[in-house]
Amino acid sequence: MTATRRSVGFYLADPADATDPYASPIFAADLSGLPPALVMTAECDPLRDEGEAYGRRLREAGVPVTVTRWDGQIHGSQHMSKLLPAEAKEYENMVVAALRTAYGQR
Repeated sequence: MTATRRSVGFYLADPADATDPYASPIFAADLSGLPPALVMTAECDPLRDEGEAYGRRLREAGVPVTVTRWDGQIHGSQHMSKLLPAEAKEYENMVVAALRTAYGQR
């Protein structure tokens, strides 16, 4: 069993729900009207392609979206602040800026 498939088991009670738009928004028929989004992926991430495809679908639906791929990084590397302090801080700054914008704060 792959790590991705095992992770789905932690997230969903029934793996068949993986295509439910509430579990995986990329499967929604219509993404228009969603709020602005920040989609960040890592170069070496089993979820990278799906995350970037979701970003493209959002853009095609007219949703303001920023898609950033972190080259040279792995899934979860933003939490490795001791090993990658500059990258982890830059990641954190992007998330904080997006949240401040979303909530109308500077």
